[in-house]
Amino acid sequence: MSDSVKHECGLAFVRLKHDLSYYHKKYGTCLWGFQRLYLLMEKQHNRGQDGIGIGCCKLNMPLGQAYLFRERSAERDSLIKVMETRIKKFRKLERDGVINPDAKDYPKQVKENFKFGGEVLLGHLRYGTSGAFGEGGCHPFVRRTNWPTKSLMVAGNFNMTNARDLNHHLINRGQHPVFASDTQTVLEEIGYHLDVAHDAIYRRERDKGTPGRDIPAIISDEIDMNLIMEECGKIWDGGYTIGGVVGNGDAFVLRDPCGIRPCHYYEDDEVIAFASERVPLMTVFSCEMEDVSELPPGNVAVIKHRPDTPECELSIKPFCEPREVSPCSFERIYFSRPNDPEIYRERKALGAAVLPQIIKSIDDDLANTVFSFIPNTAEIAYHGMMASLREFRRGQVRDKLLEAQEAGTLDATMIDDLIMRNWPRAEKIAHKDIKLRTFISQEKGRDQMVSHVYDISYGVVKAGDNLVVMDDSIVRGTTLQKSILKILARTNPKKIVIVSTAPQIRYPDCYGIDMSELGKFIAFRAAINVLTQKNKQSLIADVHEICINELKKNDHEMINAMKLLYEPLTDDEISAEISRMVRPVDIEWEGEIEVIYQTIENLHKAIPVHNGDWYFTGNYPTPGGNRVANQSLVSHLEGDKTRPYDMLL
Repeated sequence: MSDSVKHECGLAFVRLKHDLSYYHKKYGTCLWGFQRLYLLMEKQHNRGQDGIGIGCCKLNMPLGQAYLFRERSAERDSLIKVMETRIKKFRKLERDGVINPDAKDYPKQVKENFKFGGEVLLGHLRYGTSGAFGEGGCHPFVRRTNWPTKSLMVAGNFNMTNARDLNHHLINRGQHPVFASDTQTVLEEIGYHLDVAHDAIYRRERDKGTPGRDIPAIISDEIDMNLIMEECGKIWDGGYTIGGVVGNGDAFVLRDPCGIRPCHYYEDDEVIAFASERVPLMTVFSCEMEDVSELPPGNVAVIKHRPDTPECELSIKPFCEPREVSPCSFERIYFSRPNDPEIYRERKALGAAVLPQIIKSIDDDLANTVFSFIPNTAEIAYHGMMASLREFRRGQVRDKLLEAQEAGTLDATMIDDLIMRNWPRAEKIAHKDIKLRTFISQEKGRDQMVSHVYDISYGVVKAGDNLVVMDDSIVRGTTLQKSILKILARTNPKKIVIVSTAPQIRYPDCYGIDMSELGKFIAFRAAINVLTQKNKQSLIADVHEICINELKKNDHEMINAMKLLYEPLTDDEISAEISRMVRPVDIEWEGEIEVIYQTIENLHKAIPVHNGDWYFTGNYPTPGGNRVANQSLVSHLEGDKTRPYDMLL
């Protein structure tokens, strides 16, 4: 993705099945669980750059000792800094004699004195789309009380489209929510139902005359996180994977009913672990793909702690009514790590799917075309395109050979010319070998600085060549216009073809990707331009009015009126306007630029299961999506720069 777009967060969860002495004896360290958490987070570092947070719940701690811990950071390179700092503090505890590695009770000393020497560990990597962007906005969020069964720690990969309604829901109960983010709202909603369940058991036992010291164990045994999540799920609308732990050691991980956000888990006789992506679990626990399971949409995994032991029970049950499953396709196109075997195959298929459009664009002139990719995240799709291109060319050669053989014109010269003259030429054209600090330039010079982020391979493109460059997606087109096309034009090709493996992004996302402001979408701006060129300004005004009226309805009655803007337009018309718009105004090169987008049909052929495509089609999987789309259009046309996420808080 040549445009910088923030996206979905990463979740990591580790629940040890034994006490620390087991891991110390087997692996030589009491920090085996902490190390697994770090590795799961590091292997998902692609999912968070705004900040990180880690949390720990220690099981069966004596009265008077803390059991719930958290650390967060929004500094640069926060993951490595937090983890290194923790390990340095651990080593200092050993040097100071607080923890004695030679003592028989060494594991007990670690648990009592090292904050993250516990059995339940929670990690989060943040890519913020709303709320605060400092340390205070990093997960996990914590709700502390004197009751372990009321204390709560929560982290997640989510956006709630109805965050405003959820806040009002809390207000109508008499609570005083802080309108900071939907994370706080989620924490308070779970906490409220946890309080209700806790208090009901407490009052029953108190009225029965049960001694006060005995009541906490009864509450802990009877607290049912499945029922609590059923209550919460009734009012949540959005895409989410949420993990959390209660102070008594009960833990949970749940996934939205549409399966928008990814979640996978692994279990053996030593550990239960969850992560946003499958491959980190495979790597960290040295297991095969079939050993890692996907948490079913609309289900909650509850890990029930058995007091006075490290033992637990994992159960996975539905917590809400099933809905049509619609996992985020952008996970597969761009966000998730590409070494997942399925994602790798799908990205290659995306690259292969655009081949007919490419052949048409270059008029089948392979002899005078160079194929490449930018940025590096598009490389796998590029390999898929090249494999398909070579197969296509082999088919052409085969047909020509058979024709020549039948006509009696087949000879060595003809074979050499046929095969070598028009064979696909693959090259590495663009290099992003440094990350320029463009902040050193004032705003007037920033664009010029940005234009030097990439460099090119000189002498590869010859006079009269086409240059085809694959990108995984084109959202804003800003980097294309201000940087990439200027650089590519220096190779002086006859024509530059930019190929997006994703379709045109026309609608806002409201489930986690930071794509909400319509004015930043080049496909939307192109559509407005084409409508204006066709003298259809009245349609824009009409749709504006329709959106305003739709926003007066409740979510379940609302339609996505934005779709009406695109009805009179074809994909080709919008692509042609985008091709015109991305052309840099300050270059002397006079060649042609064409931007090609993946079709919706081919997207679904390449990615048949993860078919969530609302940013391309406007078909939102939850009612709240239509509200965000309508609000986005109204805000854009009325000049309100507030992001729809923030307006809904």
